[in-house]
Amino acid sequence: MTGRPLCRLQEIPDGQARGFTLGHGAARQDILVARRGGTVFGYVNSCPHAGSPLDWTPDRFMSPDGRHLMCATHGALFRVEDGYCVAGPCEGTALRSAMVRCLEDGTVLVVPDDGAGAAG
Repeated sequence: MTGRPLCRLQEIPDGQARGFTLGHGAARQDILVARRGGTVFGYVNSCPHAGSPLDWTPDRFMSPDGRHLMCATHGALFRVEDGYCVAGPCEGTALRSAMVRCLEDGTVLVVPDDGAGAAG
């Protein structure tokens, strides 16, 4: 599997998320990678309600209790495992997936989107 290295798994604290910028100019895309143990979940850093970034300050993506990703603009809560919104103005929608993988050596990669849209 080919992809672009983003970081090492240990650079994302367990139970937290980290933001990354891919590309430049019109091709620029901001994503976030959340970690649960040895598993990573990637999403486009854009709330489905208004299109604003989820983090209010760099890499601040989690709700105060650490259970959900949270939109700083509207307080919407999203499940880490699938990006589904469980509370807030966009309840019932979901974050758009970004394809990420964690290799056995601990390298976190973003992989080209093959159209499947899955994270993990």
